[in-house]
Amino acid sequence: MLICLTANHKNASFDLLERLAVDPGTIAQRITSHDESLAGAVVVATCNRFEAYIDVDEPASGFEQKALEATVDAIRRSTDLESDELTGTLDMHVGRGAAEHLFAVASGLESVVVGEGEIAGQVRRALERARAAGTTSSDLERAFQRASQTSRGVKNSTPIGRAGRSLVRLALDLAESRVEDWSGVRVLLVGTGAYAGASLAAIADRGATDVGVYSPSGRGERFAARHGIRLVEAADFAREAALADLVVTCTTASGSVLDATILEQGRREIGAEHGGAAAHGDIAAPLHPVTASVTVVDPSTDSTVAEVVLDDDPAPVAAETHTEDAACSAHTARQLVIDLGLPRNVDPSVASVHGVELLDLETIRIHAPLEELQATDVARRMVSRAAEKYTTVSDEITLTPAVVALRKHVFGILDAEIDRARSRGDEDGRTEQALRHLAGVLLHTPMVRARDAAHAGDHERYVDALDALFGIDASLSSDAHGDDEQDVRPA
Repeated sequence: MLICLTANHKNASFDLLERLAVDPGTIAQRITSHDESLAGAVVVATCNRFEAYIDVDEPASGFEQKALEATVDAIRRSTDLESDELTGTLDMHVGRGAAEHLFAVASGLESVVVGEGEIAGQVRRALERARAAGTTSSDLERAFQRASQTSRGVKNSTPIGRAGRSLVRLALDLAESRVEDWSGVRVLLVGTGAYAGASLAAIADRGATDVGVYSPSGRGERFAARHGIRLVEAADFAREAALADLVVTCTTASGSVLDATILEQGRREIGAEHGGAAAHGDIAAPLHPVTASVTVVDPSTDSTVAEVVLDDDPAPVAAETHTEDAACSAHTARQLVIDLGLPRNVDPSVASVHGVELLDLETIRIHAPLEELQATDVARRMVSRAAEKYTTVSDEITLTPAVVALRKHVFGILDAEIDRARSRGDEDGRTEQALRHLAGVLLHTPMVRARDAAHAGDHERYVDALDALFGIDASLSSDAHGDDEQDVRPA
């Protein structure tokens, strides 16, 4: 039985999700070690969600509570969160509901930005981590592989997939109207992971060419060389952060990589170099025109879907703005910092620095575009059909050991009777042919009833009937059927 326990952007704060952003492999191992009936676990942990998918072997009364207790205990041992805080937050999906939720998540239908493309890869990598940790199971493998297939189907068949919207691009959309000419924007990218590549592509699409990269882990040189951008060394980070018009952070560092102290230090360095207004804390005119609000336009419909007021207070203008000193300090006049990290890459104190606006995941969630209703409905119908098919096959697979045992029993008797017929002179094989036909006819109804019982959830009754009628002891263990999945079909 598949169970999903989830905390996501719909039912949990980003502060809580940030604290849940720990090693998924360790949590999965702790879940499966909690009780032998928990056959497998895959944990999906992203900036917008924490989800534990658990395979419960031979579910009995109270199996939902057992899965919840195992997950809460695993999280509690891995974080500073208390049990009460977790049990009051985690939502549970069971059986088909869990499969449908997984398929919807993988298809981007449960994301902050509906249809965003990063989540499919995150779900796929979660399964790979579970394999490496030794916590996956055959049922979880099948569920996650089906989720990836469904995601591709949604992407290829609906406008949601073709739009390919992402958190990165939405964040830039929220800042779009405050920048008149992206080609003149000085950008600092912090991080070199998957989001860094997506951020760089989105920034380049808008025409920005002056881009530097800083890596807290020291991997910036290779990233800079591969993408043809400036490398920012650790010693220059504060100065470059203060010079940038736009700072995008998307690193997996465990702590803040940018705070008010770093920005203020960078401004002092600039002022010391040039002796300009920044040395005294004065702010020059902004390098780029600033508007009071941001309008977000849905590219598929050209309609306005969100408007964000960034700042009502225009930056003050220094007396001298035509000198080289003023041009240098102008970079500090108006800065936008976009924090895509979870845990947070940017300390909230950055917003207290004069002229700095901070756009974090919480703000992105609040101003995410409305769903494209028609496309979303089509996608959800596809997800629902995929979940129904997955559940049907899962039910049938559960009874596979019983069906295999029945066929083995019948064909064992058949082979004995054929041998007896041959010993009595069945030279033309007519008796053997008749016996094989009879066996197929006799098996047909029990096979059909097996499918009916599986769909109705009457697995145990079917197994009990085989024991009562034929003395067949059929195990329903999830590992018993091996490669005989096809044998559940009627003869």
